[in-house]
Amino acid sequence: MEAWILLSIAAAAFQTLRFMLQKSLSMGTLSAAGATFARFAYSAPFAFLLAAGYTGWQGDGLPTLGPAFWAFTVTGGLAQILATWCVVALFAERNFAVGITFKKTEVIQTALVGLLVLGDRISLAGWVAIVLGLFGVLVLSDAPVPGGGLLRRLRNRAAGLGLASGALFAISAVAYRGATLEVASPDPFLRAVVSISAVTLSQTLGMAIWLAWRDRGELERVWAARGRAVWMGAASLGGSVGWFTAFTLQNAAYVFAVGQIEVIFSLIASVLFFRETVSRRELTGIALLTASILFLVLLG
Repeated sequence: MEAWILLSIAAAAFQTLRFMLQKSLSMGTLSAAGATFARFAYSAPFAFLLAAGYTGWQGDGLPTLGPAFWAFTVTGGLAQILATWCVVALFAERNFAVGITFKKTEVIQTALVGLLVLGDRISLAGWVAIVLGLFGVLVLSDAPVPGGGLLRRLRNRAAGLGLASGALFAISAVAYRGATLEVASPDPFLRAVVSISAVTLSQTLGMAIWLAWRDRGELERVWAARGRAVWMGAASLGGSVGWFTAFTLQNAAYVFAVGQIEVIFSLIASVLFFRETVSRRELTGIALLTASILFLVLLG
């Protein structure tokens, strides 16, 4: 099995753990903004130490980082902040497994963004997978509103948050792949950890400034929640290392396609840890979306 596939699976496992911790923190402890900030703030120190330690061990120093690297970094970082915020807000609308599945529309949208930004081509089979995935989204966005038609289902708050998070995560994934490819080094792990460190540091500083301006009390609550939040930061770093390293080796859409196994992980977490139930309709939507991603990675 190729390295990027194993890295994608590991990243999906770490990401499921991180979202579990993030959901727990957002349920009464922190606001959506606070839980989003905690995810970056408690990951940044780990990322910096990892990058500094690895570059020091390699003995070659920090590789050259040009303007394109920083443009990709800032764009991806901002998109990820907004996407994570949408996911945390989505947890209040639908259960954990369905929330994660809405977020996984990033796989389909990444294929489109990658085509537009990096010129990554999509085959006919890939387009078939996109259509199949859209059917899955339609099923999942069927809000329990009496008399709701197709447009009513798509216009509910859960669908909007899920689709927005998918689009923003797609932008961040393509931008992060672009950033790793701009690092002047043949070592994929070095390119990954340097990019992660730059991204998480910029995200932490940006959100800290914003919260200090808009809600200073939330910064205090994030600090008070450090006992649990630090584990979320560690899990976040594990996921980031997997995603970023895989991005240096493969097209972002295919990396996320393999990462669709996160849907299975989230179902297990939803039932075992949050004691939630998943309806037959929701399982159908999850199955359709999962099938579209498998079709994309196998035949696209």
